[in-house]
Amino acid sequence: MRPTKIITVNPREGQDLSVVGDNYRLLITGKETENAFAVIDMLIPPKGGPMPHAHTTFQESFYVIEGEIVVRTEEQTYVAKPGSFVSIPKGGAIHSFKNETDVNAHILCIVVAAGLEEFFKEIGQPVAYGAFLPPPVMNSEAAVRLKTIAEKYNQEVFPPDYFEKK
Repeated sequence: MRPTKIITVNPREGQDLSVVGDNYRLLITGKETENAFAVIDMLIPPKGGPMPHAHTTFQESFYVIEGEIVVRTEEQTYVAKPGSFVSIPKGGAIHSFKNETDVNAHILCIVVAAGLEEFFKEIGQPVAYGAFLPPPVMNSEAAVRLKTIAEKYNQEVFPPDYFEKK
C-alpha cells in the first residue's frame, strides 16, 4: 500500500536543542523515516561548532544557507560559504566545523542513516528557535560523560585542539 500522508514542518516547528552552544532544530528524524535519514537545521553562532569527532555508521552532509563554516579534517581545511556543500563520508573521517566569523552561520545537515539526532537529544537542552546557550564547560567529568554518550551512538570525540596538534 502506498503511503498517502506527507510530512510537513512549518517554519519554527521541530524540536530545538542547544548542542555545544549551537541551536539545532530537528526537522525530520529517524522515527519519521524508518531510520533512513534525518535532517537538522543548524544555527552556529560566532566561534561555535562541535569539537573534532568521527562517526563510522552514517554519512553527514552540510549545505550552507548563510554565513560560513570552516570544515577541518586531518587532510584538508575548507571554508564553506553560502551555497557550498560538504559531505563527510561514512567510515570515520575525523572532522570538525567552526564558525570563525562574527555573524551566525545557518546550515542544513543531512544524516544518512538516521541516529545522530538521538545523540543530540541526549546531550542537548531544549531551547527556542534561534536561542543560544553558552557552550558547556568541558572539564574532565563533562568530557568523560560526552565520550560515553558519543560511544553509545557510534561516535568518537577528540580534544578541541586535535587539529592544532597535527
